[in-house]
Amino acid sequence: RMAHRVEAVHRGNPDVPAGLGDALEAMQQELLTHMHKEEAILFPMLRQGGNSFVSQPIGVMRHEHNDHGAALEHLASLTHDMTPPMGACNTWRALYAGLAQLRDDLIQHIHLENNVLFPPFEAATAGGCGSSGCGCS
Repeated sequence: RMAHRVEAVHRGNPDVPAGLGDALEAMQQELLTHMHKEEAILFPMLRQGGNSFVSQPIGVMRHEHNDHGAALEHLASLTHDMTPPMGACNTWRALYAGLAQLRDDLIQHIHLENNVLFPPFEAATAGGCGSSGCGCS
């Protein structure tokens, strides 16, 4: 709502982040869907110690993490890297501060999953049976 409000109130300002509200709504939906997949599919598999099929959902999560990175880049381009213009109102400044926090938190979350959580499970399933490398155990 805050992004849509800034867009509406400041629509005549050349620095207005046109399309930001819609971009944030799309990103919210993508993140909610992503988190549901993690909670319903991936994390239960990991809590059980992983299995030969865990590499597929991890691959999906890594792909979606790349998509989230692209979405963050899009937000940065719409907002001049989350830098409000001179004389921006309190709402505009608060919006960009919140976006910067979202960016930092999401980058940290992606880093932890990609570089700390996933690698041990990927290493455990690498190779599979014999020299075929099929992934079964």
